Amino acid sequence: MTIVAERSKVETATAPVLQVRNIETFYGPIMAIRGVSLEVRPGQIVTVLGANGAGKTTLLKTISGVMNPQKGEIIYRGADIAGMEPDRVVRAGIVHVPEGREVFPLLTVEENLRMGAYVRSDQEGVRRDQDMVYSYFPILAERRRQAAGTLSGGQQQMLAIGRGLMAAPRLMLLDEPSLGLSPLLVKEIFAIVRRLNREQGVTMMLVEQNAKVALEVADYGYVMELGRIVMADEAARLLQSKDIQEFYLGVQGDTQRGQKRWKQKKTWR
Repeated sequence: MTIVAERSKVETATAPVLQVRNIETFYGPIMAIRGVSLEVRPGQIVTVLGANGAGKTTLLKTISGVMNPQKGEIIYRGADIAGMEPDRVVRAGIVHVPEGREVFPLLTVEENLRMGAYVRSDQEGVRRDQDMVYSYFPILAERRRQAAGTLSGGQQQMLAIGRGLMAAPRLMLLDEPSLGLSPLLVKEIFAIVRRLNREQGVTMMLVEQNAKVALEVADYGYVMELGRIVMADEAARLLQSKDIQEFYLGVQGDTQRGQKRWKQKKTWR
């Protein structure tokens, strides 16, 4: 285990690295995030589950500075970063791996990885981290001279994660890494995500629709519906929840699908 991983294990019991407090984010007149509060502790994988339109991607965009909240606080390592410009968020240590991979298609694999390290000046550290990325994703090492746009979907997802790692993040935001991938590739990528967390000490916030895979790798989970948090618990407990099994895992409960609604009071103001 690395020194970073050892330190993160100790820090897990201390203050959260990220606290989102009662944020509200709008698309024009439409409120997409409704008083969301959550936290991520160092060394954890925290997952946010929800259907399309639940507000998961908007939540990540708000944290990473792509969108500004109209209300609330985003406390990262003790400072409020709500409304901070995205480049400053990256320099502070938060890296957002967006939905849909978004690699630079005309650049090579190696050039894409180097783009991830644009905020760094420690060239020796950059070379070391590039070797680390190649050790986790050996297919990228084999194709380092190949244009990223010619890679398969799974390889592009590996490249997107690797590019994020090149910024040496303290917190990585992963948006739908399983999107459009075969079950075999999903299993492979999530196994690597788990290894990166355990071996390199990378704290992660993972947004997913694939509840089973996400909860199997996560330490803690939140469920979003219509822009609000409706359930939160340890991942292992959520995996056993009848609501989660019925709505996200396809296990039929005692009531017909669609009749049951979340029975938790609204927590936003």
